Amino acid sequence: MKDKRKEILEGDISKGLIWLALPIMGTSFLEMAYNLTDMFWIGRLSSREVAAVGTAGFFPWLMMGLITIPRIGAEVMIAQSVGRQEESERRAYIATVLQMGVLLGILYSIFIWQNSNWLLGFFRIKEAEVVAMADDYLRIVVFGMVFAFLNPIFTGILNAHGQSGLPFRFNTTGLIINIILDPILIFGFFGLPAMGVKGAAYATVIAQISVSLLFIMFMIKDRSEFSGIPFRRLFLDKWKKVAMTGAPTAVQGLLFTLISMVLARIVTSWGAAAIAVQKVTAQIEAISWRSAYGFSTALTTYVGQNYGAGNKERVKLSYQSAMKMGMGIGIFATGLLLFFPRILLAPFFHEAEVLEMGVQCMRIMGVSQMFMVTEIITSGAFNGLGKTVPPSINGIVFTALRIPMAWYFSGLIGLDGVWWSVALSSVCKGIVLPGYYYFGLYRRLN
Repeated sequence: MKDKRKEILEGDISKGLIWLALPIMGTSFLEMAYNLTDMFWIGRLSSREVAAVGTAGFFPWLMMGLITIPRIGAEVMIAQSVGRQEESERRAYIATVLQMGVLLGILYSIFIWQNSNWLLGFFRIKEAEVVAMADDYLRIVVFGMVFAFLNPIFTGILNAHGQSGLPFRFNTTGLIINIILDPILIFGFFGLPAMGVKGAAYATVIAQISVSLLFIMFMIKDRSEFSGIPFRRLFLDKWKKVAMTGAPTAVQGLLFTLISMVLARIVTSWGAAAIAVQKVTAQIEAISWRSAYGFSTALTTYVGQNYGAGNKERVKLSYQSAMKMGMGIGIFATGLLLFFPRILLAPFFHEAEVLEMGVQCMRIMGVSQMFMVTEIITSGAFNGLGKTVPPSINGIVFTALRIPMAWYFSGLIGLDGVWWSVALSSVCKGIVLPGYYYFGLYRRLN
């Protein structure tokens, strides 16, 4: 890992960002593929099953906000420790973020198990069968929640060291397991009973546990970097720093999910088909934001290590390079969503009316792709500097505006008004945050 540090601090920036970002993007796409695999096979049943899995999926998604605290803490604090070559501090931060992951995972699992019925009742879904299936799915995936917490944290630890290829390989293994198990457990092959949405949940849990075991075995094997990690010690000062660093982004993530849940509740007025459209189109739209996330995370590592080493000029050059590549992603995603929505949605929807509903949603989302990408990449630059508050405020304010906009626009033009509220808020975020970064911080780095 020492060679990776030298490459980040001294090597070609554009090339380094690409090679660091590609595995991160791949890992992020694998997370999307987990969901799409479930949706692909569940979609063979009906839109009711898709709606059930999609509704239950909001709560594992909600946990991503909590995971952000130790994940961002790992990517920022460990990267800066690597840049400063402070070994004892690096190891203490590794212990801290893993301790936080286990604690948060256990607490969140208990919360979901005890409140499943109440949480699902929030959506006011009229079809009792959909609610029952969603409850079944949620009560199974809760048993893999701790592992679902730990995997992004393990990924963040390795990303901070510049080792983004390993998480990609480990998560690929998990996806393969999920792909194999999904049809077997959903439809009941090889003498097993057909379990429907329960089967999808079991496949996900088994895959998540498998990925965690791969990370743990690697850390045990790589004694040069991970031996002597003081897991049994409690570093209160490190807990505080990680919490302060990750909390703004975590609050943003939690509120983003809660706002999305409110929007989903609005969408339920149009029935289970609309819920299914919202879930599937969100997964496909993730093509752009997950690609941008790869460069954003790579940029966090580059900015964090170079800022920690005092190389401020490379901090500026890293941002420039990441933004240029991000613009290419935005252009590609815009064309994909505007001109090929039917091809993208056809594998998931076999009812003509539902398919048309999804096509219209995708085309509206296509308007915002470029702006969404610039916001995400700029957030990575802020995170690398340890300044996680500005992107969080930007995200919270404009995402919250989706609710009043959705109520207003849906009253004027129906369901499409909900999609427009999401697209327009993304446009605003993608204008304000890069502007603030450039005029507020970028020009001051010298």
